[in-house]
Amino acid sequence: MTSTTEPTEPLSVGQLSATTLLRFATAGSVDDGKSTLVGRLLHDSKSILTDQLEAVEHASRNRGQDTPDLALLTDGLRAEREQGITIDVAYRYFATARRRFILADTPGHVQYTRNMVTGASTADLAVVLVDARNGVIEQTRRHAAVAALLRVPHVVLAVNKMDLVGYEEAVFASIAEEFTAYATELGVPEITAIPISALAGDNVVEPSAHMDWYGGPTVLEHLETVPVSHDLAHCHARLPVQYVIRPQTAEHPDYRGYAGQIAAGTFRVGESVTVLPSGRTTTISGIDLLGKPVDAAWTTQSVTVLLADDIDVSRGDLLVPSKDAPPTTQDVEATVCHVADEPLTVGHRVLLKHGTRTVKAIVKDIPSRLTLDDLSLHPHPGRLVANDIGRVKIRTAEPLPVDSYADSRRTGAFILIDPADGTTLTAGMVGESFAAPQPVKDESDDDGWDF
Repeated sequence: MTSTTEPTEPLSVGQLSATTLLRFATAGSVDDGKSTLVGRLLHDSKSILTDQLEAVEHASRNRGQDTPDLALLTDGLRAEREQGITIDVAYRYFATARRRFILADTPGHVQYTRNMVTGASTADLAVVLVDARNGVIEQTRRHAAVAALLRVPHVVLAVNKMDLVGYEEAVFASIAEEFTAYATELGVPEITAIPISALAGDNVVEPSAHMDWYGGPTVLEHLETVPVSHDLAHCHARLPVQYVIRPQTAEHPDYRGYAGQIAAGTFRVGESVTVLPSGRTTTISGIDLLGKPVDAAWTTQSVTVLLADDIDVSRGDLLVPSKDAPPTTQDVEATVCHVADEPLTVGHRVLLKHGTRTVKAIVKDIPSRLTLDDLSLHPHPGRLVANDIGRVKIRTAEPLPVDSYADSRRTGAFILIDPADGTTLTAGMVGESFAAPQPVKDESDDDGWDF
């Protein structure tokens, strides 16, 4: 490995607009080599600047290492560098001629499960690393389970440290078979296994000269070519209203527009839409995008929608096609990951934020807690502590239009907030999970609730 890397020419705006975006997360047990893989990926794809590499080389020399420790490219916290572990999610942005990437390097420790949930919640692909010497272990199963719960469409099994097992095909094949069987049982739709050595660079960016028995893609090649099948333009159309635009100027005396980022689907001028939760129906009379009128707009575009009728629409409302409106409910059942140090308990009063709408809510029941070791369910634990994943029943003070998380990862997700200080308590996914418990009848469902 050379000691310096010349930065490549940055992609032009035109080139970037012509490429697709892939969000992916790395996961794996402690010391499986996640940060080293990320560093190798950035280094060999020439996605780091010279001064960044020089800083890593300097830090590595100070630690008595002869070669740059590429893990330092993502392990930025002082505690991470001192302990040689990843504690918090590290995001990196890079691009090749074929695709743009947002990468989340997540921790491997059990106590940082909530960090992995954060990093993988918006991922289109998860890279799960396994040490070839250890094979599939308990933490590997945890990360596969979290990826399945979060409905990550693509999972890559990167069998790392193949150099330490003599690049043996049989070792790789055994691990790939075991992991694929487990992940498939969880409902992961696509699994790709790749044998690599992050430290030596085998099959990360360049094909390995030591594993001629492997004929599949390198990690980067797979990342560049995997279909971005999460195309939300074809999902249920949803536009959470973020802001009402009413300039009341001489130029625009009667202008009233409803601005927000389209969460899913496509909206068109002339389309009949319903405003939720009120249920009022009207027609789209215009769509403004970057100050110019357009006939249609789709997912992730920030737009201003004009309606044919003067109806009451406010921040937090949801615009949906009248023929494809989700149900509204005050009773939300979901799988959640508790991320706060303070426990979540039955009877806990919280704020529930869904899209741009925030409502008061109360935790009615915690039917079960999921044990990720063996996917067993602990019934009625009474509370969830930090990093716990479980099922909850929540009653909201106002009706909410929610989709199932299985149908839409954008409009099927929510967070619970502490009303006292605004701390995020829990991340939730509406509807059933792969380990959904049987419904539990709560005799006190209708007793003592004030909304």
